[in-house]
Amino acid sequence: MPRCDGCAMAKLPDIIPIFPLPNVVFFPRMPLPLHIFEPRYRAMVRDAVRGARLIGMVLLREDWEREYVGTPAVFGMGTVGELVRSDELPDGRFNIVLRGVREFVIHRELARAPYREAVVSWRDAPIDALPAPMRSGIGALVVRYLQRTGRAEADTALAESGVDDETFVNFLAQNLDLDMVEKQALLEAGSLGERASRLADVLEFRLEELRLDPEGQGIRRPH
Repeated sequence: MPRCDGCAMAKLPDIIPIFPLPNVVFFPRMPLPLHIFEPRYRAMVRDAVRGARLIGMVLLREDWEREYVGTPAVFGMGTVGELVRSDELPDGRFNIVLRGVREFVIHRELARAPYREAVVSWRDAPIDALPAPMRSGIGALVVRYLQRTGRAEADTALAESGVDDETFVNFLAQNLDLDMVEKQALLEAGSLGERASRLADVLEFRLEELRLDPEGQGIRRPH
């Protein structure tokens, strides 16, 4: 099946399976490896393999533990991923890899399958480009942030790479050590430029936190 990244919006379905997690915010163009062990989500993967090969990732809201076996509340926007790899293990679990396609907005959930499904609408693919000074400024902030958090040896080549602006911003948004709610706010930005601006604001705020609290005792960490 051809990849969906370049598909026209009309070809994306109105109903998709959604997979809620407390510690993942997924962005378009990014890979996401997952280990699927819960029976209802094993069924989701099997149906996706036979169907459109799409799974929507959403972030669980606070206090999700109280009713995880049911339908705990999720944020209203997520990213759908194309199932690019699926390996079923002998005991029925799966190792899968998704590739982010496009953001969606949840309108309502359905109760027709053992896993969660939602009626969604789709965000338009970004068409705006980042001004060169904004992109280089974000790259510089990333390098400073990695150095201040003790990861000076981390690979910072992306800051100077030739990847497109959406990949550049989304890679940083998904992979930097930021709180999940901060990442969700980045996902919900109305445009690529707004996402990049919010990312710069978050990095500047974190750098100021580190300046005021060099030991990092006040730095929040993802759950």
